[in-house]
Amino acid sequence: MMSRSVKSIIALVVCAVLAACAFTAFGFSKSFGANTDRSAGGKVIFFNFKPEGKDIWVDVANEYKKTHPGADIDVKTPQSNSYEDELRDAVKNNPDAMPTLFQINGPVGYAKWKDYTADLSNSPLYKQLSNQKLAIKDNNKPVAVPYVTENYGLIYNKALLARYADLHNSKLEPEENGKSFEDQITTFGKLKEVADDLQKRKDELGIDGAFTSAGFDSSSDWRFKTHLANMPLYYEFNGDTKQPAKIKGSYLDNFRKIFDLYISDSTTPVSQLSTKTGEDAVYEFALGKAVFYQNGTWAWGDLANSGIKREDVGMLPIYIGANGEENQGMATGSENYWCINKKASKKNQEATNEFLQWLLTDSWAQDVLANRLGFATPFKKFPKAKNPLVQAAVDYTAKEGKVPVTWVFVTMPSNGWKDDVGSDLLTYAQATKDGMTSMGANQAWDTLKKAFVDGWAKEYAIAHSKS
Repeated sequence: MMSRSVKSIIALVVCAVLAACAFTAFGFSKSFGANTDRSAGGKVIFFNFKPEGKDIWVDVANEYKKTHPGADIDVKTPQSNSYEDELRDAVKNNPDAMPTLFQINGPVGYAKWKDYTADLSNSPLYKQLSNQKLAIKDNNKPVAVPYVTENYGLIYNKALLARYADLHNSKLEPEENGKSFEDQITTFGKLKEVADDLQKRKDELGIDGAFTSAGFDSSSDWRFKTHLANMPLYYEFNGDTKQPAKIKGSYLDNFRKIFDLYISDSTTPVSQLSTKTGEDAVYEFALGKAVFYQNGTWAWGDLANSGIKREDVGMLPIYIGANGEENQGMATGSENYWCINKKASKKNQEATNEFLQWLLTDSWAQDVLANRLGFATPFKKFPKAKNPLVQAAVDYTAKEGKVPVTWVFVTMPSNGWKDDVGSDLLTYAQATKDGMTSMGANQAWDTLKKAFVDGWAKEYAIAHSKS
């Protein structure tokens, strides 16, 4: 049985270079590093998943060849939305010409590619992982390793919260009194108390709402139908990250609580949510019109380009009123896992491990991964992140007793399930115009619950049916 346990992550961010270490890979005794002889005739064939990094990976390959005479490396980057199709064709090649390093998106992706994934127990990929619980394992053997971890939660405007905390009878103490905003807002109850008060006093603060608009066009709806929907699933699964055939929807009332807060204490009336975009939310937050913005570490580029200062952003976990949530960290995970192709020739697998040892320990290569590619890397002794949201998430997770929220949304049965949940969320939001607990709103929520629970079982059955 496939298992994947991800309960904690401690991102180690120290500026240093790790000296090359000796490893044994795939039955070969080999010292992977810059000063070893190259594998005789071995070739790295890297199938890159991210088109936006295509040119950077070419630079990486050229640097590797320059510093490792005789090395042979080829980077192939399929077009967007065609990665798996091109990978399927490429693995039909002979063992000396098929990809040696490729990506899967998590446990669901592993189920499709498990016939090609090598045991990574002695690979630099697994050896250099700072938290080995993050690896996908099969029969306790690591078969896929995340090369980038990301965090999401509630990004908040520090300057606006500081201004609010200085108001008479505010629900927060100024941080100068000795307690950070992160340490004051640790439950849904406190988040709601603060957000409701922000909404009431928005004119005093010069804001349009506590939360940015919960837009439901395709550039924004994934924040709710996928990332927010992760929260009730996380608490229901209770640490089990295997994909279930059925779910109960045990925490859907909590899901409703946080979504109600988003749309009632918002910059935007519910009647306009269908046309609001992800760009609208970015501008509302960056221009100081909202205090809270649900998104992840990847949002920093857009926010920075829109004018917000790096010292004005922080992150909080998403709270939904579940027991024990005061110990909850950010939602932390990955949809980007590297695998080594066990059907590739042994000499090519060995060459790939040599490349990975250099990639994960060389200071130049580390800087490229962390800064040019912008990865929040889960490997040992990488340079400190320049992205303030990454650093905020790392600092929060490092607090004693904080447990990150697993990305269980990677087990969602299909895009169709997500789309149905998203559509019903919008219908519900629009139905709340007559009140959060009006008959129309309650009926719309019942429809959503059916899509969430019954729809899961239906989509799972379709995905696992024998054709």
